[in-house]
Amino acid sequence: MSGITIGLAGFIFMLVLLTLRIHIGIAMFVAGSLIYVVINSGDLNSLLFTMNDLAYARLSNYNLSVIPLCMLMGQFATHGGLSKSLFRAAGTLIGHWRGGLAMSSSMACIGFGAISGSSLATAATMGQVALPELMNKGYSGRLATGTLAASGTLGILVPPSVPLVIYAVLTQESIGKLFAAAVIPGLIALFGYFAVIRFIVMRDPSAGPASAKATWRERIIAQFKVLPVLALFLLIVVGIYGGWASPTEATSVGAAGCGIMAFISGGLRGKQFLNCIYKTAIATAMIFLVLLGADLLNSALAISQMPVELSEWVKNSGMSPILVLVAVLGIYILLGCVMDSLAMLFLTIPIFYPMIMGLDWGIPPADVSIWFGILVLMVVEIGLVHPPVGMNLYIINKLAKGVPMSETAWGVVPFLASDFVRIALLVAFPIIPLWLVHLNQA
Repeated sequence: MSGITIGLAGFIFMLVLLTLRIHIGIAMFVAGSLIYVVINSGDLNSLLFTMNDLAYARLSNYNLSVIPLCMLMGQFATHGGLSKSLFRAAGTLIGHWRGGLAMSSSMACIGFGAISGSSLATAATMGQVALPELMNKGYSGRLATGTLAASGTLGILVPPSVPLVIYAVLTQESIGKLFAAAVIPGLIALFGYFAVIRFIVMRDPSAGPASAKATWRERIIAQFKVLPVLALFLLIVVGIYGGWASPTEATSVGAAGCGIMAFISGGLRGKQFLNCIYKTAIATAMIFLVLLGADLLNSALAISQMPVELSEWVKNSGMSPILVLVAVLGIYILLGCVMDSLAMLFLTIPIFYPMIMGLDWGIPPADVSIWFGILVLMVVEIGLVHPPVGMNLYIINKLAKGVPMSETAWGVVPFLASDFVRIALLVAFPIIPLWLVHLNQA
């Protein structure tokens, strides 16, 4: 049996384990181990040596410290009441427009996402803050839940973003460059959602009625309360982009700043602090377990030559690079029906990344790597808001008492249309995500 056949059989076996609801980290670890043992004719020494080397190489990686720091920063932000301040600040500015409170929710989501780095945390936290206000002001259940479910995905579009860190680790890419490349697409996503909300309320004004206009005094006070959040965001992004701090150093300062703000607000005392540490440890351990499983599987697949052969087959198939890219992005959207975002990244990047990098795009390979990372982030984000997994849908719908799931699902459809337009724009014009990266290198 050839190595390629063994690798393909091992990959299929891993998919079978996933359908049996085996944790993805364990599934990849078992499949990778079997591939190693079969290729080496039952010799366990090679597997044991590889496991020892991979574990040390991975867990001694300094860049991985960004992950627990991002998780901790998100926990502190959640307990510190920052979501309420962000929503209030945005609401005082544009809440008097038709659909203004829905737009305020999107603005607050991108602000909170810039601190938490997690879509699920953004959706859950902002849902608790904004959803009651939207419903009390007479917003339709479809617009309110659809806006919050879709806007929650902005949490992984703006830096710091955990999925981008994972992509950087898997591809040996620069975390700082990926963070810089995500800024403009994140802003395009926000304004695209604004356009969707505006379109909906123009067709049906009752779906998003205007609220009372805030006084200038109320606006100034509300903006003043979010200045620390804006300062943290600028410190992280500008610090990394300007080369003043590494991603680890910037997120360390961000986590400390969020902790101080949460303590001052009274949301981080005693058990709350220990709970933040506990949840951060659990989430970090889960990600590291998946990383170790992914490393073993990727190493086994590399020995089997399956990714290399697949990349060569695609290169020699005569298909245009754009057609290959569209097919890859389509696969991600389909995988989003049955798999969460991190699982998709761990499972597919080792296979798709060499394939994309082996094609001629007419731009430097370093640019291709960053461009593809942002595109992957976009399509992975879609998986969070379309059924049957669509975790953001379930989180928001659970918070919206009396709103049927069908209403929430239909509510995100216009936002998904905006997402597809944005993806098409980034595919056609790679310079959009790469502009800030090149500006920093100039």
